[in-house]
Amino acid sequence: NKKVTDKERFSMMALDLSLRSPEAMADIFKDIPEAIKNTEKIADACDFKIKMGENYLPEFPLPKEKTSDSYLHELCELGLQKRFPGKVATEEQRTRLEYELSVIKKTGYAHYFLIVQDFVNWAKNNGVIVGPGRGSAAGSLVAYLTGITNLDPIRYNLLFERFLNPERISMPDVDMDFADDRRDDVLNYVRGKYGNDHVAQIITFGTMAARAAVRDVGRALGFPYDFCDKTSKMIPMFTSITKALDEVPEFKQWYASNADAKRLIDAAMKVEGLVRHASMHACGVVITKDPVTEYTPLQRVSGAHEGVVTQYSASTKSNAVEKIGLLKMDFLGLKNLTIIQNTLRIVRKIKDANIDIERIPLDDELTFRLLQEARTTGVFQLESSGMKRYLKQLKPTVFEDIIAMVALYRPGPMEYIPDFISGKHGTKKIKYLHPILEPILRNTYGVAVYQEQLMQIARDLAGFSLGEADVLRKAVGKKIKELVKKQREKFIEGCIRQGIGKNIGEKVFAFIEPFAGYGFNRSHAACYALIGYQTAYLKAHYPAEFMAALLTSDQDNIDRIAIEVNETREMGIEVLPPHINESFGEFAVIIGEDGKERIRFGLNAIKNVGHIVAQEIVDERKRGGIYASLGQFIERVKTKDLNKKSVEALIKVGALEGFGERNQLLENIDVILRHGKNLKAITDTHQNSLFSDMALPTSEIQLSPSIPVTKRVRLGWEKELLGLYVSDHPVREYQEYFDKTTTPLNALDKKPDDANVRIGGVITNVRKILTKNQSTMYFVGLEDLTGRIELLVFGKMAERTGESWIEDEVVIVDARVSHKDGMLKCVAEGLERVSQNTIHQFARAEATRLQNNALRGANNPAARPKDDNRLVIAISDNAPAKTIEHLSQLLKTIPVGSKKVAVRIQGATIETTFSIAPTEEHIIQINNLDGVEAVA
Repeated sequence: NKKVTDKERFSMMALDLSLRSPEAMADIFKDIPEAIKNTEKIADACDFKIKMGENYLPEFPLPKEKTSDSYLHELCELGLQKRFPGKVATEEQRTRLEYELSVIKKTGYAHYFLIVQDFVNWAKNNGVIVGPGRGSAAGSLVAYLTGITNLDPIRYNLLFERFLNPERISMPDVDMDFADDRRDDVLNYVRGKYGNDHVAQIITFGTMAARAAVRDVGRALGFPYDFCDKTSKMIPMFTSITKALDEVPEFKQWYASNADAKRLIDAAMKVEGLVRHASMHACGVVITKDPVTEYTPLQRVSGAHEGVVTQYSASTKSNAVEKIGLLKMDFLGLKNLTIIQNTLRIVRKIKDANIDIERIPLDDELTFRLLQEARTTGVFQLESSGMKRYLKQLKPTVFEDIIAMVALYRPGPMEYIPDFISGKHGTKKIKYLHPILEPILRNTYGVAVYQEQLMQIARDLAGFSLGEADVLRKAVGKKIKELVKKQREKFIEGCIRQGIGKNIGEKVFAFIEPFAGYGFNRSHAACYALIGYQTAYLKAHYPAEFMAALLTSDQDNIDRIAIEVNETREMGIEVLPPHINESFGEFAVIIGEDGKERIRFGLNAIKNVGHIVAQEIVDERKRGGIYASLGQFIERVKTKDLNKKSVEALIKVGALEGFGERNQLLENIDVILRHGKNLKAITDTHQNSLFSDMALPTSEIQLSPSIPVTKRVRLGWEKELLGLYVSDHPVREYQEYFDKTTTPLNALDKKPDDANVRIGGVITNVRKILTKNQSTMYFVGLEDLTGRIELLVFGKMAERTGESWIEDEVVIVDARVSHKDGMLKCVAEGLERVSQNTIHQFARAEATRLQNNALRGANNPAARPKDDNRLVIAISDNAPAKTIEHLSQLLKTIPVGSKKVAVRIQGATIETTFSIAPTEEHIIQINNLDGVEAVA
């Protein structure tokens, strides 16, 4: 029933035509049969052959009387002085540099290095944080000396041949990471330098997955939406139609028993996997010597990323761009670099300190302490629950440990992490098949981790050159039987020739063959470990600034904000709710009068407010000072986007606190908005009157009284619009009960797999899905004051509890701990709702227990205190259930002293563990509690 656009109509017509036979097509064009014949004639007349196997590298503009090779050599010499100031280049550095430059000259890729170093150094000189490199490029000393990468390949034992192999020449591939909010600036620089018509981004094609194929075909064939939707949902995610027919009984039955379903599914199978749409590749860019149109047709794409793209793709399958000889580079935007960039900016502003992130020490004690304690939320590559668990076991002490963890924490090699940890701590004896392997595997405690280690083994045991070793790595990694067999024979022959022996050769090859399937690129691991270390360093030394930058980067992701705010609070940093007189668009570090750093919520993080409104609130505050009243706020913030929805959101999250109670403001919202409209009308009239030079009188908004909102509703608003509870937490009033009856959520990672636990908290979200066998399963978020966990509810538990999983309900769950795939979760096995009645019963039971303990103490003179310097607090029988909890919280705020505290309940006096030094004000606060009186 919805209105169909011309584009959608055309797509449906095209799809409909593609499903028809040649005979049906001829029937469609029966009135103009020449249409089909002329199309064939045009196709036959086209004669164009694309040259393959030639490379068309762009040319870098060189200084006069310089060749690309001589200029690159000159830049490397300057790089030696810059990277190693005051030092003479070592023989190893000289040998390595001359070797790399000779390979680059032989392959003709000097222009490539000059182009990359130019835009990378431009970025660095213009305040863009650039990654240390990625992939195998970090193995090049030339790349390091020219500023392309930021890790010394000699110091970290990174191999050039993993990047450029003189025995298997192929185009170099340098992928660069930039702070994601500055990536387009770098691209624009490249366009300006080489010409807009010499630079283009690359196309990528989206294909029809099984479910999408069913829906699209169904729409083209005119089937009802519900029918298509039902059919598509029978196909499990990431499963082909053919596989679903084999594995899903309901789908197979539907296909066999319903003629329309069979027609729909048969047609969908014909288009499954075909190209559905074209878009822009996330990072791929080509730079050409002549205009791009000399090499590839172009087209314009629309959508999230608009622009001109090549019509040839760079997909792994076709890689047409490389086949026609074009230079492809990847300009990647990395959020973590933006976090680093913003942290440095905040530190510069708050502490007036300039930090060179490329020169921080890699042996910093505070950073390694943070890593050892796994306080790594927000730390690049190291923040998953599984990684945190391994970091606590490993207790990393050197940068090498971080490189190895980045490489090992993946499906496959993950099973070797315990061996790596045991090797580091000496709890397992390290054995080597041959002494030559020891220096190669020593840093990884006998565990083969990196592809480069395989190459070194082939070189040192079998006498391979590193170029030959890279061929071996690739052959074994791809598991092509004939190639593997050939390389095995060559390896064993090499071992015999080197005097190692056939037996050892066979054993070592058997050792490296399975490893090659999961071995990781050490250069890539080292680069990403460095970014991880840099983020950990900033978090350890500048915690408030780092967390503010982290929160800002995720301000559009409510789930991440909640996790990160909890982390911030656990770090002892207070997170303040948003307020129009202190908040900026981004999360900001606020230094209070007590000198403590706090983080104020950013206005951009409030759902329904919008960036335009947030920016105008901040800009107007900078122009005219703080907003002294509600009327002033409405009068001064002049943007049409400040509407009912945005004002309502500001009220609900407490951003207008101080101008009225939240519910009062909400119930008067029409009055507030009308004030703004009336003022605008008066202003417009005033500007056209004789008295336009006179200031307008301002008036305050008169609000009608209302009943204050309840705590539960207030917290619900905050969670809805901010993603978490800010002013309080639903669990807080149950905390004493939880302390006595449950395991805190932040302690679950210490529990072994399959451990039975009793946990409590508030349900933050519920997601219901149907599994491929059509059974119901729930993913439930549970949160207490210490952290969050995801609960899995399935099987009989899902059937029994079903709709009892309700957001914002406080519950206790009996569960089983699961560390599957390195992710901490809990499998729910029992559910119990927590209410005020639960707490009341608990309080009565506690009172009885304390009374019994007191009576036992009264009968035992030795157990009684020897002095009478005490404060006795009487609690009446009809006191509210939360009285004991509130009294306990109050006593904790009173300074420690010599006065013992006793509680009198139901005629019995019970000694507590409190010893305080109360003032008169403290006694008044105690007496103000419901049902409480300080009697002595």
